[in-house]
Amino acid sequence: MPTYLSAQALEDMKKELEYRKETERWEISEKILHAKEMGDLSENFEYQTAKEEQALNETRIFDLEAKLHDYVLVQDEVGAKQIGLGTTFLVETEGKQKTFSLVGSSEANPIEGKISNESPIGMAFLGAKPGEDVEFEAPSGSIKYRIISLS
Repeated sequence: MPTYLSAQALEDMKKELEYRKETERWEISEKILHAKEMGDLSENFEYQTAKEEQALNETRIFDLEAKLHDYVLVQDEVGAKQIGLGTTFLVETEGKQKTFSLVGSSEANPIEGKISNESPIGMAFLGAKPGEDVEFEAPSGSIKYRIISLS
């Protein structure tokens, strides 16, 4: 399944991948080399920590490369008539207005109002138009939103 990315997320991922491959790898290998010089590796906390850090870094590199190998670039649609990937929209619920952006799962950050197209709320908003009501089931119960506008 492809990863849906905005142009900014694509650029950020490429930068992170380059940093992890060219800088982070080298820094971790230096830590491992330094820890090896300290002697017995079986009880060497610095060595074990550096090896764990190396494994996490390599896992992240693998993850980034996989996402960058199979992605779909999502363009912001100016003048869109319904909510789709890349759309930023204003909603109202219980008299309060909120702004959301519908993004791919790798960009999702609910605190910033970026909701995944794969989440229950994201799937509920997908295809909705201004003036429509959207309802979805949250753990706390049913939540209803009115779509105010798209931008």
